Amino acid sequence: MQLIQEDPDLSAYLAADEAIDHQHPLVRETAARLAEKAADSYVYAQAAYEYVRDAIPHSADSGDLRVTWRASDVLAQGTGICHAKAHALAALLRAEDIPTALCYQRLTHDAGSGHCVHGLVAVRFRGGWHRQDCRGNKPGVDARFSLDGERLAYLPEVESNEMDYPVLYSAPHPAVLSALKNAPDRPYLWENLPDAL
Repeated sequence: MQLIQEDPDLSAYLAADEAIDHQHPLVRETAARLAEKAADSYVYAQAAYEYVRDAIPHSADSGDLRVTWRASDVLAQGTGICHAKAHALAALLRAEDIPTALCYQRLTHDAGSGHCVHGLVAVRFRGGWHRQDCRGNKPGVDARFSLDGERLAYLPEVESNEMDYPVLYSAPHPAVLSALKNAPDRPYLWENLPDAL
């Protein structure tokens, strides 16, 4: 699949916004702590990925009912669904000047009813974009940071009307962000996530 930049200006993928608030002190502090041990930007990107994937539980896996959507809140509260965790990873990567996009898949809903949009990031290295899924591993899910072939949590099944969306967004998709911001808790969010973009 050919990934398509929504914005041709690469600097858009370094920008801060209300969800990817990489100028927030907690984001900066977390980025600085991870960067201390990193020899280069690739090592840093992998460390940031593994931190978000492993140290911040996916709220559906942990049973946490809270809904986070702003990167700094994900880091502060230590919880989030795939979209929130993608915002946190994007903020940590952009804080260290690594262009990062948000991207999406359409997958069968966990509840078994219809579909929902799943959130990922793509990082810019070696002159190209590489998708990464930091949702968190569990039985049946073994996602890894990789620039040599994707190691995502899910591979869409065409026969189930699942799909990869090729667009690389510089900011969260408005439908996704609205669902996150308007959800009083995760069960409500689960019923109101967009089923397509």
